[in-house]
Amino acid sequence: MQVILAQPRGFCAGVTRAIDIVDRALALHGAPVHVFHEIVHNQWVVDDLRSRGAVFVDALDEVPANAVVVFSAHGVSRQVVAQARARGLHAIDATCPLVAKVHQQAQRFVRQGRTLLMIGHAGHEEVVGTMGQVNATVHLVSHTADVMALDFPAGAALAYVTQTTLSLDDTREVIAALQARFPGIVGPEVDDICYATQNRQVAVRALAARVDLVLVVGARNSSNSNRLREVAERAGVPAHLVQDEHEIDPAWLRNAPRVGVTSGASTPELLVQRVVATLGVLHPDPLAPVVQLPGVREEVSFRLPAELALP
Repeated sequence: MQVILAQPRGFCAGVTRAIDIVDRALALHGAPVHVFHEIVHNQWVVDDLRSRGAVFVDALDEVPANAVVVFSAHGVSRQVVAQARARGLHAIDATCPLVAKVHQQAQRFVRQGRTLLMIGHAGHEEVVGTMGQVNATVHLVSHTADVMALDFPAGAALAYVTQTTLSLDDTREVIAALQARFPGIVGPEVDDICYATQNRQVAVRALAARVDLVLVVGARNSSNSNRLREVAERAGVPAHLVQDEHEIDPAWLRNAPRVGVTSGASTPELLVQRVVATLGVLHPDPLAPVVQLPGVREEVSFRLPAELALP
């Protein structure tokens, strides 16, 4: 069996920045540092930070008054920011700059007097945060069927923004449906979707063309990891999402002489290498070395908040 790795894969700049923010906050303020929601969607990352003094909460009421709290990479609503201020919390914002860009787009469209639609998945932290960034009703659409159910006149002043971790195919389909129903609707370009999402989906599509099975290493609650699995399946290849090497089912590997491996944007490379090592144990073949496909080399980096910047 040959193992082929997608490139790029794993951590994106927004995830790296968010983890670094918690690391620096712990170094500067000492434990505990509270984090509002999972800093990124990966249990290994969360457990590692927890072992060093991070405390993850789902409500600001769980944070002691005047304590340090970090907002996750997915972003938060204005209400959460106001609540933190009212309770005297020392808030540090780890929102991915590309998510913050979506917030700014949403606010601009509302200032223009347009009714805002958000393309995304209900309940996802990024969607909740973005919809809470404007003082107006936001209509959520997840599928083309949702577009058909919208009750606006054809000439309504509408605009849309998108969740950054969606499938490019799904985004195009929903946008096309919106434009067909409402020709005057405005929104960001499809290419404004997160660069890491786009690069990883293009890479897994190229990987799927070379292999008999795709394994995506990522958390079950990771939107971008789930989208990678869907992209591979749409390319006609069986694909499975595994959180680590323990979730590999040997039955998947039957009749799969070439196995492709990739990982979501919040997955540490350590977990990918554990999966590769386990595949090598299950099907040892010294004549079939692990191959990494060529791909986009990502050199994006984001600055830390000024208060946490290294001297």
